[in-house]
Amino acid sequence: MSEYHDAKARLKQKPETWLVTGGAGFIGSHVVEELLALGQSVRIIDNFFTGYSKNVDAVKRIVGDEAVKQLSFIEADVRDAAACNRAMEGVNRVVHLAAMASVPLSMEKPAECNEINVTGTLHLMNAARAAGVKRFVYASSSAVYGDDTLPTKVESSLGRPLSPYAASKLVNEVYASCCYMAYGLESVGFRFFNVFGPRQDPKGAYAAVIPCWISQMQNGEPVYINGDGGNTRDFCFVKDVVQALLLGATTSNAGAIGKAYNVGLGKATDLNELFSTIRALVEETTGKNVPDVIYRDFRAGDIRHSCADTTRITSELGFAPDYSLMEGLRRTVAA
Repeated sequence: MSEYHDAKARLKQKPETWLVTGGAGFIGSHVVEELLALGQSVRIIDNFFTGYSKNVDAVKRIVGDEAVKQLSFIEADVRDAAACNRAMEGVNRVVHLAAMASVPLSMEKPAECNEINVTGTLHLMNAARAAGVKRFVYASSSAVYGDDTLPTKVESSLGRPLSPYAASKLVNEVYASCCYMAYGLESVGFRFFNVFGPRQDPKGAYAAVIPCWISQMQNGEPVYINGDGGNTRDFCFVKDVVQALLLGATTSNAGAIGKAYNVGLGKATDLNELFSTIRALVEETTGKNVPDVIYRDFRAGDIRHSCADTTRITSELGFAPDYSLMEGLRRTVAA
């Protein structure tokens, strides 16, 4: 049996109350879906900064009427300390995903990025320790590696942050460690790499590449690659990210507390291969031919290669991805 299977079995036996910040968002809605399916009571706090009510509605349809009785929603901003305190009442475990999650947007609005990602996170940590929360799990980012030159990113080797977003996520890790040392608030952080899956927004100037390409191919629109397509990334299906978050929220490994872990497949895929794979899946499902990709100039600031070293999360949390890139893409295209 896998560690995740055991963790889910324990949760079913002893249901708890969870707060999911950003629960109307892409990743957050999948966390909410899994928790409700496991019989947990779930409270969402979200201000629809990047989330959508349609994501919550989709979760409700999937889990069914009985599970929905255990779901509540607070429309509020994590920058509101009083709202964070209200949301935390009676909560056992927190999954904190609410954020300004765009590097380009953070470059345009660094002060707002800091208010949401740093001040908002600190409000939640203060509320959590005051409420006696058992575990505070939060999203960091692979962006914290900055100008680190290792193509495969190891948790112990950080470069200098290259954006306000990266800086804000690094500060989150510092505050998490501080709140554990100073107040005993147990926390586990996760440095997400390139997460993808159903309900990921394909629109907007800062949309991630996979939902953007799928939408463009399905609608007969041109698809672009910045550069020669040789840039590599570690693409991880959202259900495996949910696994990591729930393992972190429930692990009994005391050595995991206060740490931040990479979350990815530990496998690099270049953009040319990604395009070919998505193209084949879209052609298979639509019966239409997808035109060749159009290459443009390299985008300033793009990292050439990025892949997660998953040794730590595998050995310390028992993380074992259930989805290959192909299977994750197949499910995403079909959604």
